[in-house]
Amino acid sequence: MSNAGPQPTHLTVHQTSRVLEVGFDDGCTFRLPFELLRIYSPSAEVQGHGPGQEVLQTGKREVTIVDISPVGHYAVKPVFSDGHDSGIFSWAYLHQLGSQQAERWALYEERLRAAGVDRDAPMSAKAGSACSSH
Repeated sequence: MSNAGPQPTHLTVHQTSRVLEVGFDDGCTFRLPFELLRIYSPSAEVQGHGPGQEVLQTGKREVTIVDISPVGHYAVKPVFSDGHDSGIFSWAYLHQLGSQQAERWALYEERLRAAGVDRDAPMSAKAGSACSSH
């Protein structure tokens, strides 16, 4: 794995405010809500296996991170309170989420509107089974 791009200087899990704070050596510090991390998890369960296969995540407003562990020197793997634990968040992806946070929230809200659901709607069994054959 290449170490190109900003590298982390600190990572703090803030349980009360439900944000992951990540500082980078380029001077940027991002406060990423757990909900944003969960709905944009890089896992195949959320992203699908190709363009257009993304699974819209709902009911994640109250999700917390119950554990987080390093993956080599390039990423972290959080375990969320809803049991989701298959997303590996590279430093580059965390930096991208942080720098595009407003755009990502707007896109999420647009996808919710298009689907006719609220962000607090429970996940349907069908929506959550994108990778049930794995």
